[in-house]
Amino acid sequence: MRCPFCSSEDTQVKDSRISDDKESIKRRRYCGSCGSRFTTFERVQLREILVIKKNGEKKILDPEKLKRSIETSVRKRPVNEMQVDKLVNNIMRQLELHHDTEISSAKIGEMALNALESLDKVAFVRFASVYKNFDNMDDFQDFVKKIVQT
Repeated sequence: MRCPFCSSEDTQVKDSRISDDKESIKRRRYCGSCGSRFTTFERVQLREILVIKKNGEKKILDPEKLKRSIETSVRKRPVNEMQVDKLVNNIMRQLELHHDTEISSAKIGEMALNALESLDKVAFVRFASVYKNFDNMDDFQDFVKKIVQT
């Protein structure tokens, strides 16, 4: 594992344990070159999934990118890191078990949106504002009216 601080490959695992969500292994690492400590997470990946972007480009699904977008939505909300990890792991597991090896970014966005709706309504609206490309206040109002009516 390369050190994120100095890029040295001289790193050692100092401690390993099951993460709080019980879906991954948390490893504390030490860099022999610069003395830094950092944490990595290891989880089972059943198969690689390709994301088909809106422009037709295909890329390997990066769970960390999905996690970052969800973390942005839940920022300053009563949602903890373990809940976010569990949500991302559930989406990843669904994708690995029930879909083809290629999936549209729109489908992944819908899955995240559905998961956020039951977790936190404000985070749900925040995610939707980016995912659905809200351009102005009317878009927000229309969306909120729809979810309040259901």
